[in-house]
Amino acid sequence: MIKSNRIFTELLGYTEAEFKTMKFEEFSKVIEGPTANEIITQMSEGKIDKDIVIKRYYKKEGGCLIGKTSVSAVRDYKGNLKYVLAMVEDITREREAEERLNYEREKYASIIANMNLGLVEVDTEDIIQFVNQSFCLMSGFKEDELIGEKGSNVLRVQNKNVLDKENEKRAGGESDSYELEVFDKTGERKHWLISGAPRYDNNKTLIGSVGIHLDITKQKLLEFQKEQLVKELEQSNQGLQEYAHIVSHDLKSPLRSISALATWIQDDYKDVLDEAGQENLSLMQEKVASMDKLIHGILEYSTANNSALDNSKVDLNEVVESIKESIFIPEHVAVVVPETLPTILADRTKIHQLFQNILSNAVVHIEKEVGLVEVLFVENATHWQFSIKDNGVGIPKEYHKKNIRNFSIYRSK
Repeated sequence: MIKSNRIFTELLGYTEAEFKTMKFEEFSKVIEGPTANEIITQMSEGKIDKDIVIKRYYKKEGGCLIGKTSVSAVRDYKGNLKYVLAMVEDITREREAEERLNYEREKYASIIANMNLGLVEVDTEDIIQFVNQSFCLMSGFKEDELIGEKGSNVLRVQNKNVLDKENEKRAGGESDSYELEVFDKTGERKHWLISGAPRYDNNKTLIGSVGIHLDITKQKLLEFQKEQLVKELEQSNQGLQEYAHIVSHDLKSPLRSISALATWIQDDYKDVLDEAGQENLSLMQEKVASMDKLIHGILEYSTANNSALDNSKVDLNEVVESIKESIFIPEHVAVVVPETLPTILADRTKIHQLFQNILSNAVVHIEKEVGLVEVLFVENATHWQFSIKDNGVGIPKEYHKKNIRNFSIYRSK
């Protein structure tokens, strides 16, 4: 027969009279611990006087609760069992919270165990307490080879000074990211990016640190290769610049000689040469001067990325006329400027090089009987847009995006 107090009857919804006709098995089920019959048997035999059982109690109107049941034996003066007293504490909320926590722990434990980032937990002495599978793959060690070992020793950290500083930060409660250079089990050098944070127990006492590890060895190799490539390019550019200086000097020497000879001839034979001869010598001098400018342009172009822009007002009409006099233009080709070109603020040498490179390319690729090259421009709100138009063979359509001849010069405010 079961006797109950008012609180227990209100808890499950049964009356005291109903409980008197019921057995424990009818409204409860053991979750943890022995059954009611097992407890009574052991108490009757004098083996125990107290026990704790976790049971699920079913309410009359449906639903249930989880109760922590403290069972005590009540005996007579001879020590014989008179009855059993059970005190039920409702722990439904605690159990539900614990179950949710266990679920979350198992879920995240599964994620941590299988994520591509290496996870390591160490104590305050750097002794490894936990590693996930990804860290084992990164380091080359098995789990049982790492647990209980000092992390910095088994992984052979190269920049231990960095690790020591980071450990000091963990001891001070700081989180941080840093790089370590280590050797794995096979002796291969690895670079790891680590995000570390302190670990605390339930009493908020520091018990160690946790680190998330990302293998950046490939990225480091690419960075090194990039640095090497930059150095090689710098050396190559330096060599090209030196070569341009040498070539410019070597080319200017015979030009000076030609100019000097032409001047001597013009002076010594001015009474002998007719007007046409004098004019030809003058044209020779002009062509030598143009050639000298071209050589100077080569030198400037070789240092275009290093030299500062020498901006000044540049009349593009004069630039085009100068180019027409200095480059080879076939007899059947005409270079025309339909509209007067603007005067812009720019580096004269570089603008000259720009127009010369495009025009010299345009005039030599015209096979028609009458060739025409036009220098055009459109004035926009912020810039001038120039284009070189010719009636030559043109560029195949598939190369239009690569070899575009339109270019813009932005107006200086």
